[in-house]
Amino acid sequence: MSHKSQQHLRMSRLLTATLIAAGIGFTGAVQAAENLRFAHVYETSEPFHKWALWAADEIEERTEGRYTMQVHPASSLGKEEDINEGLELGTVDVIYTGSQFAGRAYGPIGIAGAAYMFRDFDHWQAYADSDLFQEIAQGYQDQTGNVPLALNYYGERHVTSNIPINEPADMQGLKIRVPNAPMYMMMPRAVDANPTPIAFDEVYLALQQGVVDAQENPLPTIRAKAFHEVQDYINLTGHITDSLITIVGGPRWNQLSEEDREIFREVFQEAAENNTKDIQQAEEELVAWFEEQGNTINEVDRAAFREAVVPAHNGDAATWDEETYERLQAIGQ
Repeated sequence: MSHKSQQHLRMSRLLTATLIAAGIGFTGAVQAAENLRFAHVYETSEPFHKWALWAADEIEERTEGRYTMQVHPASSLGKEEDINEGLELGTVDVIYTGSQFAGRAYGPIGIAGAAYMFRDFDHWQAYADSDLFQEIAQGYQDQTGNVPLALNYYGERHVTSNIPINEPADMQGLKIRVPNAPMYMMMPRAVDANPTPIAFDEVYLALQQGVVDAQENPLPTIRAKAFHEVQDYINLTGHITDSLITIVGGPRWNQLSEEDREIFREVFQEAAENNTKDIQQAEEELVAWFEEQGNTINEVDRAAFREAVVPAHNGDAATWDEETYERLQAIGQ
């Protein structure tokens, strides 16, 4: 074989190898783009997981199989801080997260997680449907690249304990577990309690072993995580009308066509509406259920708690400006 022929053969082989490598790489990229990971920290028994599974099926159907989605519940891909980081790293594509956690990346979005920020559920719903929320969500997207698509009602948060809590003075010095985000500490600090951050999946053991005296969560979560088994009293403080934000990571969002983005918006909005209905229904039914389990349901002086907390709304802990606060308070009035 001539030198020229050998050179030509080598070039042909190199080109073939390059094309094969490129082909394999391209196939891998397509497969990676099709399989989405939806991560959250909630139990499989909770509505959030049920509607995440529903959303996964809907997205696959409505995109005609272009996207499938695997749901990873119960902190299986990490605690809340981890999955928030995963959005930007591209290791997860969709998450539920508390507005207080999102507020670490963009302060104003945390306003919905502050104690006694909302008058009641209707005020919360009006905010969820408002231009103000859309503006704040856009600010978060501009800051992080990640895209909030919907607000899911998480429930009114109440304090569980082994002593009755009727007024703010009863919480003085109480070691209460809170999620590891500053907004959750606003109410405990306002009433001179001792807020102690502990990861969600470690709370049951911490209560059982007396590492903390109390915790706070909505009634459906108290049941799902069985906190009522290790706490005698459920004190109806209703201090946070809480929500979860459904967020799609920027790396994934940027790969979606406009048509698919609209599908994602519609599906996750619909899932959020269904989550909200299910949580409202559970809240109505669970007081009687907890009483049947032997827990004491304690009505508290909410006005006194609210009075203690409201001065902190525009204090040092605030991650929003006063104009945003006033706009939120004016909604629905």
